[in-house]
Amino acid sequence: MEKIWGILDGAGSIGSGFGTEAVLLSLLLAFVLGQFLAWIYYFTHNGLSYSKSFVQSLILITILVAMIMGIIGNNIITAFGLMGALAIIRFRNVVKDTRDIVFIFASLIIGMASGTKNYDIAVMGTIFFGAVTFYMYFTDFGKHQPHNGFLRFNLTGHMGAKHPVPEVLKKFCGNFTLISAQDSGFGNPVVEYAYQLMIKNAKKNEKMLEELQSIEGVENVSLTMQEQLLEV
Repeated sequence: MEKIWGILDGAGSIGSGFGTEAVLLSLLLAFVLGQFLAWIYYFTHNGLSYSKSFVQSLILITILVAMIMGIIGNNIITAFGLMGALAIIRFRNVVKDTRDIVFIFASLIIGMASGTKNYDIAVMGTIFFGAVTFYMYFTDFGKHQPHNGFLRFNLTGHMGAKHPVPEVLKKFCGNFTLISAQDSGFGNPVVEYAYQLMIKNAKKNEKMLEELQSIEGVENVSLTMQEQLLEV
């Protein structure tokens, strides 16, 4: 432990030489913090496009960046050589969620801090980043969905003033807006309706669909939540 604390006390200078102990400590810290970052992502992820390989990549990127920073040191020629080698690599996977980009960026920074022996920044920065991430996750910070559902259905004939469909929507939705009512044409009496909905409780969506389908003349009812539309 005294040796480890001695390394930590003398850390923070990129130009200082890397011994075996410093290299092992940098890689071990990069692995631990990278795994901590991956657990944060895993626990707070609530989208649809979850990927096990992405979570594993967060750990591996942290370790690789730590290795790269140890190789570069103060050598500008080595830095340009690595830049040229990395430029050859082509990443063709599209990152759909900007939050995923943030975690990739965090993984790079943690790896850079570990690889340059800025251990205090790596540890405290990761802990602070995790605390802020959990705060936003548990408080659901930034959530604002005035219309979080998209409803479509076919109805035989146009909807009258006292039609039961609006009554069902009032029962399950805080607000709803008619987007379109389109005739099928060619003498067909079927009209296709489209609504934007602010749903009170998403757990009651099935009940709402059942009541809509039980109304005479209503057919082909479909509901798409906004979260699903964003990730398709």
